[in-house]
Amino acid sequence: MVIGSVGMKEVLKKNFSIYKLFWIFLFGALFGAYYEELLNLVIHYNEHHEFVWQLRRGVLYGPISPIYGFGSLLIYLVLGRKERESYKTFFYGSILGGVFEYLMSFFQEMVFGTISWNYLDEPLNINGRTTVLFAFVWGLLALFLVKVVIPKLMTVIGSLPLKYGKILSNILIVLVFLDFFLTWGSLARSIERHNGIKPITIIGSYFDKYYPDEVIENFHKNMSVIEVKR
Repeated sequence: MVIGSVGMKEVLKKNFSIYKLFWIFLFGALFGAYYEELLNLVIHYNEHHEFVWQLRRGVLYGPISPIYGFGSLLIYLVLGRKERESYKTFFYGSILGGVFEYLMSFFQEMVFGTISWNYLDEPLNINGRTTVLFAFVWGLLALFLVKVVIPKLMTVIGSLPLKYGKILSNILIVLVFLDFFLTWGSLARSIERHNGIKPITIIGSYFDKYYPDEVIENFHKNMSVIEVKR
């Protein structure tokens, strides 16, 4: 068997292939970041009659939104491994996405004391953490992912030679992991600083030196994060 002739296709056939799961996550994370930025561009223009591009990434460096990445993974794991009618995919995706968004908002507030979205002024909102309308958006995303994106994405990635496909995937996995580590580590250390806790490891000192409060505050602006008053 010649490795170059096999390609990534055989690897991606497995439902729980780490490479398959990663590429689905990456697509969702990239899609979500640019979707939010384009949506904000339109909303800002309608309100102020000027185009202003604002970042909506959820990490320090890469243009990715983890909530959309993990949401896409959840959609695939629950809905993408079995063929079903489109209306069922939309319906189940709406429920799944709405519950997921609600839980992520709750988790962020409880762990970091911040919120990245607040729908209290929107109709049919659920505690300001999600709305029926945005649940339908998740349903459309589920339909788009399951019926269009994932099959085509697997075809494109599957056409890569196995050796180079794995190299590319591994490099991107490492970069995304490092971005997550730096993001969540610096946020956690920022919370400790605000609570008067001194660093006890070299990693904590590293975050204090290279990711001080002004860096975190700028990151919060990019995320449109709001501090929750305790």
